Amino acid sequence: MSANINKTAVLGPPIPSLIGSSSAMEAVYRLTRKVAATNSSVLLFGEAGTGKELIATAIHQLSNRKDNPFIRINCGALSETLLESELFGHVKGSFTDAVKNRTGRFEAAHTGTIFLDEINSTSLLFQVKLLRVIQQREFERVGDTNTIRVDCRVIAASNKSLWDEVDSGRFREDLYWRLNVVPIVIPPLRMRREDIPPLITYFLDYYGEENEKQISRIHPQAMQALQDYHWPGNVRELQNYMERAIVLADGDELTTDLLPDTVLGKGDRRTGRIRGVDLETLISEVVQQGVSTAPADETKLHEKVVNRVERELIFQVLQSCNNVQTKAATRLGINRNTLRTKLQDYGFESKEEG
Repeated sequence: MSANINKTAVLGPPIPSLIGSSSAMEAVYRLTRKVAATNSSVLLFGEAGTGKELIATAIHQLSNRKDNPFIRINCGALSETLLESELFGHVKGSFTDAVKNRTGRFEAAHTGTIFLDEINSTSLLFQVKLLRVIQQREFERVGDTNTIRVDCRVIAASNKSLWDEVDSGRFREDLYWRLNVVPIVIPPLRMRREDIPPLITYFLDYYGEENEKQISRIHPQAMQALQDYHWPGNVRELQNYMERAIVLADGDELTTDLLPDTVLGKGDRRTGRIRGVDLETLISEVVQQGVSTAPADETKLHEKVVNRVERELIFQVLQSCNNVQTKAATRLGINRNTLRTKLQDYGFESKEEG
């Protein structure tokens, strides 16, 4: 089975390693091409597993720096001390384990691009040092006084809203504005469901070749389950499940028994599904109903929609918890007294534990 990716639906030339022709991704492709031709800093926003590193790689490959280094580092994977040494390098004897001079990632990225993933995980003190190298293109290795100048493009990524982090005092506003010259928001997989089939095809082909096995057909029920699923882990989660399916398959068809229970909607809280109910779809339906039956006073529309969504959510959670308030409150993330009040407001009846 070969991957049939509709490249013609994407405006302009194809982008390496990126799959999907949804309108949401077309906007990402368009902005990626436009920003790649510049040297400006780029800030990528997206949930974990949406492909931020792929977009960063594409920006580098489409730029005039493509023949020069592309250096990646996950800022959330290292302690502040190690991160400083990794990014700026160190000289021999600057700390206990510094047995020799070491070149940092910024120095290694000279004339190329450096990708700082999970930039939101850095401390305020470390952000001051980042601001200097981004703004002045210079730094010193740990334990050294000699200033090193570099010419590298900075692409940063965050799975949280950096502006919310600024508001909460966890991220420097001046660094935010230096990084956020061109923001690119990468949509979660649940917001581009039409890209799920070509992604499935690609991963089945890839892992099929790697494991010398082939899945050439997909049962309609399996495809429906995959397209209905909420995908909290996004493309990375889909990739994982397709590799799993290849490993477990005895035949050439992807069937529901090759999928994990979470995809089949069997009550994993993390997925946003409760007994097969997709909360995103639920909210969308309630909003549409709310708009179509909106009262004359439009200011009441928001309250009406929120109440309807909350009522339906509580109903579904109570059902999944066999109508036991304590369990339902835990799943909803509220205390039992709050839940009891809401039950009274919405006219529910439920049994108490014990």
